Amino acid sequence: MVLVGLNLRPALSTLAPLLARIQQDTGLSALSIGALTTLPVLCLGIFAPLAPWLAKRFGPENTLAAALLLLAGGLALRGVPAIVALFGGTLMVGAAIGVAGTLLPALVKRELPAGADLMTGVYTMALCLGGALGAGLSVPLADRLGNWSTGLASWTLLALAALVAWRLLMPRHDAAKAAPDTGGSLRELLSQPLAWQVMLFMGSQSSLAYIVFGWLPTLLMARGYSEAEAGWMMGASVMVQLISALSAPWLARLGGDQRPALLLVLTMVASGFWLLLQAPAMWRWPGAALLGLGQGGGFSLALTLIVLRTADSRLAGKLSGLVQGGGYTLAALGPLAIGVMLQFDVGLTVLTRVLLGIVAVSMGFALFAGRNRRLEVDDAGRLLTR
Repeated sequence: MVLVGLNLRPALSTLAPLLARIQQDTGLSALSIGALTTLPVLCLGIFAPLAPWLAKRFGPENTLAAALLLLAGGLALRGVPAIVALFGGTLMVGAAIGVAGTLLPALVKRELPAGADLMTGVYTMALCLGGALGAGLSVPLADRLGNWSTGLASWTLLALAALVAWRLLMPRHDAAKAAPDTGGSLRELLSQPLAWQVMLFMGSQSSLAYIVFGWLPTLLMARGYSEAEAGWMMGASVMVQLISALSAPWLARLGGDQRPALLLVLTMVASGFWLLLQAPAMWRWPGAALLGLGQGGGFSLALTLIVLRTADSRLAGKLSGLVQGGGYTLAALGPLAIGVMLQFDVGLTVLTRVLLGIVAVSMGFALFAGRNRRLEVDDAGRLLTR
């Protein structure tokens, strides 16, 4: 699970530091580049709801293996120096990550029910590490391998390693002995305000994460930093996420209510954005650290809420599909909006205000999603919030 998590961000974080080169070589407009950064996030939202159905039909273990194979194929396709291949490969990796990322919370809940929240922190830490490596190594790999397309394709090797390891070590369960599906349909989930609150929190905080993956180096270069320094600053920010991704579930365990932890990490995100984009240059590294601590903790807590707000692994899988499907679809609007604003030469001050506004919205949803409540199915098969 940790090795799988390591593969769920490099396909996204490797693009941002290379956007200037890609735009120069392909002639794509800022709006088209914005569409390129939005496409994988939109695919996460479209394909995440399919994960529970695929897991029921083929088994979650086999479905996750197929997602890793699709991920490797999409990464390899991005190595073809053509615009169609770049967009097609990006679509494939988005679909693969959408399915794989949705399956992991349910698998954790099933395999480690007593420590599901802490294990979520562990694989989220691996996920953040993968994002940091992708951001920090994308420019050096492109330089060493001769071009950006080969650099993007080189991450295929990591995906293939995860596929082989998963096939050898994945848990084995007899589908015939699996517990029956006792309730919690999509319609029932949509009737529960708690499900919407978790989904909207996931979407709002994820939009900030994918704005960072898609546009932070571009915004930093607009402040006068070099391409390499902007890439390393983003990489450092994502690397710091390792600390909070692992520690946030422990922090959430200090009480049944997760609202204080959620508000703390979102405050860090807001502070990090302001220091990076508005404060004097001497504050850029503290800003990168604060942004990373906040975003790592926010994403880890968002995934942790899925397992804390459900009574069993089946319900966790269904909620995961809804939360990540709807959440990532909403999150896709973030990088697209930044791309549109950059197309119209909107300044950094306005962009910073927009980012802080998204943080404020996310705080509002956190006040509801962080309450100590849980979805469960009663003896009559009805979905309830208790």
